[in-house]
Amino acid sequence: MKRRHLLQGAAVLALGAPWVLRAQSGERPAAAGFETLDLDWTDATRGRPVPVRLYLPHRADAGTRVPLVVFSHGIGGSRRGYSWLGRHVAAHGIASLHLQHVGSDRALWGGNPFALVGRLHDAAQAGEALARARDFRFALDTLLAGRQSGDPGTRIDERRIVAAGHSYGANTTLLVAGARVAPDGEPMALADPRVRAAIVMSAPPFYGEAEPRRILEGVTVPSLHVTCTEDVIRIPGYWSGFEDRLQVFQATGSTRKWLAVYEGGSHSMFTDRAGTGGALNPQAKRATQELALAFLHGVFDGDEAALAQWPQRHAGILARFEQA
Repeated sequence: MKRRHLLQGAAVLALGAPWVLRAQSGERPAAAGFETLDLDWTDATRGRPVPVRLYLPHRADAGTRVPLVVFSHGIGGSRRGYSWLGRHVAAHGIASLHLQHVGSDRALWGGNPFALVGRLHDAAQAGEALARARDFRFALDTLLAGRQSGDPGTRIDERRIVAAGHSYGANTTLLVAGARVAPDGEPMALADPRVRAAIVMSAPPFYGEAEPRRILEGVTVPSLHVTCTEDVIRIPGYWSGFEDRLQVFQATGSTRKWLAVYEGGSHSMFTDRAGTGGALNPQAKRATQELALAFLHGVFDGDEAALAQWPQRHAGILARFEQA
């Protein structure tokens, strides 16, 4: 696949963008313990909209600040996706900010169907990969800049932030967690020092990069990798098998990292689609909800007991589990 030149330099981020808050009807039940807010931001420096959805736990007491997961969707996704994970962690006291990357979001599915493959290929090029990492920093900066009374940012603990993503979003997660790419020999500064850990779901290899360890050894934060034995990406002109997910795990430089591999499934099983991955789909999602919480508590609280017990609880659907 032809590879476009990466953008040069880091974008200056515009803060103070207007907040547009829309509570979603039916998503504020008291029993759920969280509210759902849509925030429509634009990075004025890049002229790029960055819509997000925030699952925000209800305030327990006036001084409470909560951890935050920042989630990046796969190609063709949106801020509404991966709600099964965002809602779950929010119901357990951890905020979840779901980004929408306008250059590789659900708009790809519109337009001339005969041009779809071209749109997908364009969205997977280096310029969009870098723009996604800049979306992450912009959204996090903008959220944390809101310090007026009642702003969601006042509820977030800046010391407890985790990056997460699926597929293309897993690549974005690795970039902000320390993966190093050097287009045209120029290293890009994409790591965000506020990221304490990474949740990496179904990560493809980086396009055009033959040495994953050189790229990924800079990811030294704790990382959780989730995949399945039928985690295969198939689009015209591109194929990536389950073995690529293992290679990413092995190449990551984290001294504390975990790998969960489900038996069967599919690459799209980790999206909100219910009909992919067969009978494993709902089981794997429930198990991953539990696994993500165990990982987050291990990172934030230093308590890895639940993480150690998790594989025994789900042995019936696991092909492999390891800690490195």
